[in-house]
Amino acid sequence: MPVRIRKRKSLTRFIAPLATMMILGYFGFHAFNGQYGIRAHLAMQNRMDKLEQHLAERTIVREKLESRVSLLRTGSLEKDMVDQYVRSQLNMARDDEVVLILR
Repeated sequence: MPVRIRKRKSLTRFIAPLATMMILGYFGFHAFNGQYGIRAHLAMQNRMDKLEQHLAERTIVREKLESRVSLLRTGSLEKDMVDQYVRSQLNMARDDEVVLILR
């Protein structure tokens, strides 16, 4: 009894691995370069670090300004001292005043 042996075509045995490699390549590419990929994650981390540093700088400036404003609140300084400080910072005087500059 003769046995027939069917010879597989050489292309058919490469279709499944080729399709698998194409699918893995597609997802691998987008895992690195996609909107939520590794590169985007690193870029977001760098931006977040810069923004946190900027926030820390702004917080320090805000605390300094808050401490200066707290000195100007009612009861902590006399009005004459506040007036003197404002005039020295703004470099202004009234028309009827005489200014002496001592260096």
